[in-house]
Amino acid sequence: MHTENNVTICGDINQIYAVASAVEQWPRLLPHYRWVHVLSGNATERLVEMAAHRDGFPVRWTARQRLDPVHHRIYFTHVRGISRGMEVTWFLEEDGPLVHVRIVHDLTWRWSPIGPLIAHYIIGELFVSNIASKTLRTIKQHVEGHGASRSC
Repeated sequence: MHTENNVTICGDINQIYAVASAVEQWPRLLPHYRWVHVLSGNATERLVEMAAHRDGFPVRWTARQRLDPVHHRIYFTHVRGISRGMEVTWFLEEDGPLVHVRIVHDLTWRWSPIGPLIAHYIIGELFVSNIASKTLRTIKQHVEGHGASRSC
């Protein structure tokens, strides 16, 4: 399964990175997130349990989050839950006053003959793409609505 979600935000790349990487704050910002618990870690790598909902259907997972602020990248590896093994990368690219944000999810699910189909259609299209789209759309609204001083 491979999905990509994109958004372009008018704002400062460091502010957007700060919002995107502070997953423990997401439930206050993103209405589709139920909770995020930081289980362990430090400033650059930590274990987080995350719970969201897809239009009322609850989902949750545990992931290792790795931060690369120099390159404006955020990496997640899902270590528990139905999406275990999923690799997620947030790419933030500055383009003048705009920041292009792309989230890539990759999951290879081989444990049954129909595993790849379930990964693609159920996990990828039904859940991952929906939740990631809402996340990006809401972060964009938050950043652009809170003091975006750049003219775009």
